[in-house]
Amino acid sequence: MSGPKIPLAGVIGHPIAHSKSPRLHGHWLKSLGIAGHYIPMDVAPENLEETLRLLPKIGFRGVNITLPHKQAAMQIADLVTDRAALIGAANTLIFRKDGRIHADNTDGYGFVENIKSGAPTWKPKEGPAAVLGAGGASAAIVSALLEVGVPEVRISNRTRVRAEGLRERFGARVTVYDWVQAGNMIDEAVTVVNSTSLGMEGMPELRVPLDGLSEQAVVTDLVYTPLETRLIREAKSIGCRTVDGLGMLIHQAVPGFERWFGTRPTVDEETRALLLAV
Repeated sequence: MSGPKIPLAGVIGHPIAHSKSPRLHGHWLKSLGIAGHYIPMDVAPENLEETLRLLPKIGFRGVNITLPHKQAAMQIADLVTDRAALIGAANTLIFRKDGRIHADNTDGYGFVENIKSGAPTWKPKEGPAAVLGAGGASAAIVSALLEVGVPEVRISNRTRVRAEGLRERFGARVTVYDWVQAGNMIDEAVTVVNSTSLGMEGMPELRVPLDGLSEQAVVTDLVYTPLETRLIREAKSIGCRTVDGLGMLIHQAVPGFERWFGTRPTVDEETRALLLAV
């Protein structure tokens, strides 16, 4: 006799041992009493498509995708959301019952929900946003900021051509600043975002001047190791509302979990504490 299949999901990257996602999803599965599993899988690029085609056949309902596969996974997918297509990368795959792979990107959702949670009075439409960095996560952040009504998104990156690429993709509401002028673009910004790895443990500090930072601004850093970066610390000293990067990791995971396991998980302090203990 065969009973109902145990729902399976996971995360694919190369490498993957550092990922906090298995701990996060495992916590939600246990707390919600769901008899499912979330499995980390280290898959080399040359094996990605074969793996993605096999997983639905053995009971997987979907997977998260992380570096270096976010762009390749979108190319392999049979269906791609407009959001993922605009960003140019996928981080969440849903395996449909008809066998097709549906690609989405929830990074922007996680970014916005994290700010709303950490700074409930945030009013993004009231002024420009300043984004430091134009790397992998930046496209999702720029897309999300424009979607919530930010009138102008200012971007500065150490390699200007990458920032120019985002302006070409997202249009006239995006303005590019040279890296040496990054401090200037913060003037009058309502939202300030560090999307670079600067300030992360083992990396150089982010040394952009904050003289023009308004105490009314909301400042967030995608770096969460350490949880309080130099940017967050200095912004707090000015009086800004600050939001650390750990919440984005948690919130971006919510839509995928709900699609795979049928229940929407709760983001709370217990969840944060669990990941901080890793």
